[in-house]
Amino acid sequence: MIFEKNVSIRLRDGAVLKANVFRPDGDAPVPVLMTHGPYGKDAHFEDAFKPQWDELKRLYPGIDTEGSSGKYLRWEVADPERWIPWNYVIVVVDSRGAGESPGKLWVWSPQEIDDYADCIEWAGTQEWSSGKVGLLGISYYAMNQWQVAARRPPHLAAICPWEGASDMYRDASHHGGIFGNFFFELWFPKQILSVQNGKADSPYIDRETGTTSTGEALDADTLRANRVDVIDEFRSHPIVDDWYAARSSKLADIEVPVLSAGNWGGMGLHLRGNVQGFLGAGSRQKWLQMHGGTHWESFYLPEYVQMQKRFFDRFLKNEPNGWDEQPPVMLEVRHPDRFEQRFEHEWPMARTQWTRLYLDAQASKLASEPVASIATATYRTPGRGVEFTSAPMEASIEFTGPLSLVVWLRSSTKDMDLFVTVRAYDPDGSEVLFRGATDPQVPVAQGWLRASHRKTDPSRSRPGQPFHTHTEVEPLIPGEDYRVEVEIWPTSIVLPRGYRLAVRVDAQDFEREGATGPRKGSGPFLHTDPLDRKPDLFSGENTILTGGRYDSHLMLPLIPSRDN
Repeated sequence: MIFEKNVSIRLRDGAVLKANVFRPDGDAPVPVLMTHGPYGKDAHFEDAFKPQWDELKRLYPGIDTEGSSGKYLRWEVADPERWIPWNYVIVVVDSRGAGESPGKLWVWSPQEIDDYADCIEWAGTQEWSSGKVGLLGISYYAMNQWQVAARRPPHLAAICPWEGASDMYRDASHHGGIFGNFFFELWFPKQILSVQNGKADSPYIDRETGTTSTGEALDADTLRANRVDVIDEFRSHPIVDDWYAARSSKLADIEVPVLSAGNWGGMGLHLRGNVQGFLGAGSRQKWLQMHGGTHWESFYLPEYVQMQKRFFDRFLKNEPNGWDEQPPVMLEVRHPDRFEQRFEHEWPMARTQWTRLYLDAQASKLASEPVASIATATYRTPGRGVEFTSAPMEASIEFTGPLSLVVWLRSSTKDMDLFVTVRAYDPDGSEVLFRGATDPQVPVAQGWLRASHRKTDPSRSRPGQPFHTHTEVEPLIPGEDYRVEVEIWPTSIVLPRGYRLAVRVDAQDFEREGATGPRKGSGPFLHTDPLDRKPDLFSGENTILTGGRYDSHLMLPLIPSRDN
């Protein structure tokens, strides 16, 4: 393997980015796999993300021995020592203002996507390149794939966004119109500012020399002047506007083959985007793969790496390996104790039986038939709300697909935030929990909606998936009744006989009782910004109305077995 460190890439405006290039030892041109982003091309996985590395080692003890020393492994990008023997070039680029690349650090900016397109074209014209460039990476390195692929750089041949949001507003910054500040307040200083170009104490470790490298260190004032604070940007744009339009992919413009890999447990970030990215991409050849586990493990486990390889072998090397003959949807269907691999031909599945479970506030139940008598359930905000539980399942039953909650509400305030959680319980009453992308205990599904953002676009809404415009704010009139529909992010669950399903509506982030007290149930994806949820707008009483003309219900994607 030939390793070239800090290779210069000159961009259209004259700026220069730095890249690490790993390529086979030889003269034959081969395809390129690229990532471009702000996480630091020289920050080693084990050094910069020690807890995640330890977890990955537990799940895959041979990761740094079976064909790889681990020396070149970086966070959320492909391992060169695994791909170089398969005759691929790996190019990892520090985006403008990050790592070794000078300039203004501006994450998710249109400028960054222009730079990415230039890097793809640079890689496609090097003497060691076959002229075909693929994109492969997790999270940030997946999100910007959707954006740059829509630009259609000529040398781009295929993309594999692994757990990557495709709609900056709905998937990431604002869940149902509610600002998800908490994650970004952790992420931006820890993962972005820590590797800003010119920061003296960046966690850069060269595993070959044991030295750190940041180039010229800059003072704090210069560093601040050389970056844009994305949290301030999010806060300044509470509805969908031109700023978001410039940062959300024009999915219909994507034409290269796509493998979109999503995580059922990725609630709060990415999950929705992988499904919507797959559905919206204009590509004639596209696949959706849904898995479980942590945010990073599947990307590196051998069976998933082999899947990535088959995809890129087909579209970057034109190998007739049968990839494009398989159905376009690959699911790991969740059971309480395992996953079941299954292929499907579309999403949502054509055989879906859209099933309603009706809320009954009087009995706190989910009923299979409409409830005749009108009832209400009232709770204070902020605070915990109410839960509705189904009868035990009479037989094993599967729900896989998008889902939604139609709910009639009344509030004493001018606005109301709905935090919706779908839960499952075994016959003993213990909650069924799963290992999520960033949380070891996630429920079946979650959704959010700010009542003033209740307006939907009927032309883009589908069964189980309302499409909220988020372009205007419609305050509530205190005491008036409103019918709203909450989008709940996609899920998959097979409930055995005797298990129960539940839906919970809260006025704050979901939490469950733990051994040491209440525990937040959304991982880091919380909504705690005091400016976004002002007491004069939100503090008061919320009421859920059910029965009679109040057709509050949970819409579920019931999947009949192929044998029935």
